[in-house]
Amino acid sequence: MGVVRFLANGDLVSNLVAVVLLFMSVSSWVIILWKSWVLRRAGADVARSTLAFWQSSDIEQALTQTRAFDRERLVLPLIEATRLQADGTLASAGDRSQQLTRVLRQQLHAVLHKLQFGQVLLATVGATAPFVGLLGTVWGIYHALLAISQAGQITIDKIAGPVGEALIMTAAGLAVAIPAVLAYNVLGRQIGRIEADLEGFARDLRELMLGQDPAPGARAAVSDD
Repeated sequence: MGVVRFLANGDLVSNLVAVVLLFMSVSSWVIILWKSWVLRRAGADVARSTLAFWQSSDIEQALTQTRAFDRERLVLPLIEATRLQADGTLASAGDRSQQLTRVLRQQLHAVLHKLQFGQVLLATVGATAPFVGLLGTVWGIYHALLAISQAGQITIDKIAGPVGEALIMTAAGLAVAIPAVLAYNVLGRQIGRIEADLEGFARDLRELMLGQDPAPGARAAVSDD
């Protein structure tokens, strides 16, 4: 096979490029499969957790009901954040509205950071893998032409084989990058939907804690899910 022959005849740089591409491919596929499972479960958990919250009679019951559904701990930190800090601390500075806004924002950022885990790796692989493969191709073509020139007589059949084998690295780079880019976009949309649900719940929770009614239709939208 051309790949095996290319790696067998390659030097340290060519083999290193192949190892880097292999590492990128394995790591990106691990993230893709893991995040697909986590986000699918997280989306269902958020819908069921928020529904259980609004069907509870008080905060304590809401915490108990939500724990049964929130396996990824996306909704629970927001509810627990409403238990404000003790008086006399900087965290308790300001009125109740400001405190709730601050603690809910902090917890929401922490939850969203958890959801975004792995996206940077997918973006990095998608952006750099083609260039890593291109580096392997350029290096392989350089050594192939150098070997051909030292052989003396140059014919198209002597050039086509080594150059074609070197181009395999470019194809490998694209094969690694394309799934990573597609997964980044698809998973990013799933994260965006979950993020919108959590932000809406955080707003309604803040208004509830301040003794106001949540925005009209907010509970209905949760129930419809």
